Amino acid sequence: MSHYVITITRQFGSLGRPIAKKMSELLEIEFYDRDIVEVTAKNMNLPVSVISDAEETAKKGRFFNMKFPLGNGTNETQQQIFTEQAKIIQEISEKESCIIVGRCSDYILRNTKNCINIFIYAPYEARLRNCVDILHMEKETAKKMIDQVDKARDNYHKSFAKFLPSDYRYKDIMIDSSLLGIEGTAKALADIVRAKFEEQ
Repeated sequence: MSHYVITITRQFGSLGRPIAKKMSELLEIEFYDRDIVEVTAKNMNLPVSVISDAEETAKKGRFFNMKFPLGNGTNETQQQIFTEQAKIIQEISEKESCIIVGRCSDYILRNTKNCINIFIYAPYEARLRNCVDILHMEKETAKKMIDQVDKARDNYHKSFAKFLPSDYRYKDIMIDSSLLGIEGTAKALADIVRAKFEEQ
């Protein structure tokens, strides 16, 4: 199978991250998400909390950082962080087959050969149920997070990529995860990836 890269953008509560993780197991390739934040912090000699509001204090809640993909610092700082993350994503994509979740990777790797861009979504009620049943969130907290994280991701993507993460013009696959769940969605996507790259 040829060297390839999969980028995944997703709605909050659509279970995009666990689907991506399962895909990496099925395809036996690396999976990158928060690792990119940690490498960025190290390269820039900054605390991870500056890059993205990680769970530095428990009272912020374990989902708080999702509202600030590049932290909540100044525009200049965010631009520097984005530039560094873009460099790291590019380097990763050049050395190995992998899955990269979020962080405008679809835009950063727009000129990369053998790249599949996937958007994972689900109906609101399914996402709310996932947040409560699988992510163990209180219902009211889940409602707020779905609204806030989706807006944050849209704003972040629009700011740097100039298009929304759900824009079908920049996607190869868009899939409703509520149809097949984590395992089924991951398997279906892995099968598509194999079909696409096995003969190259």
